[in-house]
Amino acid sequence: ATALASTIGTGNIVGVATAIVAGGPGAVFWIWVSAFFGTMIKYSEILLAVCFRQKDKNGKYFGGPMYYIEQGLGQGFKWLSVIFCVFAVFSILGTSNLNQSNSIAAAAGIFGVKPIFAGLAAALITSLVIVRGIKGIANVSAMLVPFMACFYIAGALYTILAGFNSLANTFMLIFRRAFSLNAAGGGIAGYTMMNALKTGFSRAVFSNEAGLGTASIVHAAADAGNPVKEGFWGIFEVFVDTMVVCSLTAIAIINSGLYASGLNGAALCAAVFSKHLGGAGGLFLSLSIIMFALSTVLGMYYYGEQCLFYLFPGNKRVSEIYKIIYLLLIIVGSECSLTFVWSISDTLNGLLIIPNL
Repeated sequence: ATALASTIGTGNIVGVATAIVAGGPGAVFWIWVSAFFGTMIKYSEILLAVCFRQKDKNGKYFGGPMYYIEQGLGQGFKWLSVIFCVFAVFSILGTSNLNQSNSIAAAAGIFGVKPIFAGLAAALITSLVIVRGIKGIANVSAMLVPFMACFYIAGALYTILAGFNSLANTFMLIFRRAFSLNAAGGGIAGYTMMNALKTGFSRAVFSNEAGLGTASIVHAAADAGNPVKEGFWGIFEVFVDTMVVCSLTAIAIINSGLYASGLNGAALCAAVFSKHLGGAGGLFLSLSIIMFALSTVLGMYYYGEQCLFYLFPGNKRVSEIYKIIYLLLIIVGSECSLTFVWSISDTLNGLLIIPNL
């Protein structure tokens, strides 16, 4: 549940919207392609994390990419584990805090709440949960994730079925634009396809974390005896996150015809759901984004904490400083621009993928 909490986030809603606006409907096809290969990558990450995990003096398991790199490849590759942890800390601070709190602020803005107040509220809720450690995060995730996923899936399905007549055209548009070789010129066609591919892959990775290795950190802490069975949960996560939740968002947006309206991010999604849910559309989207974003902020905190534990074992002061910075950046992210936040996220995720893969 904690791993799903960190994967099912604003990337499933706002991220998909920005992908379609930036890369066109064809970006959705490349999101699916990325997810297909992502299932294999995430399975491997989790299997390795469980195989090479460690046990502390209290009998609790811990692990992740930094341990399977060092233990699996040998002490000579410890430098690569260090690089992974450094990139991971910055990536988590950039993709979790800035991005998720930015979406929370946008969602709360529908109710007239100022971004700074939304950021302060998110930081307060986060602080109350993370003070209890992984057990507190896991307990909240176990309650929140199934509810928020079912809530959003039901609303998205209703919106899609309300526009059932144009559903066939939506799928034709996705596949045709993914290989848009019939454009006016070869240069335009090449650029369009490249943009669709780039945005599709980057948003899929942001959403399901396959290739980043971060989700394997919490799987390593699970009471799992069989690495293969635990790895299957990684396949399930990518499927639920990308093939189900992201796909529902994408189909709802393209089916509505509003993706070319000039709107972007949360504003585009709000318009899509309001088209069929009326006044309740904005409320539905706001609640979904807030739940998705908060669950991600909680899950990602643990990942960063474990990476710092690897870099500075037993140093509680570093952990406390990280906690303060983490909470402060939630507030900062609420005031940042959408384009800036997504550029930061794509860059940091790209760096993190290199040492892990």
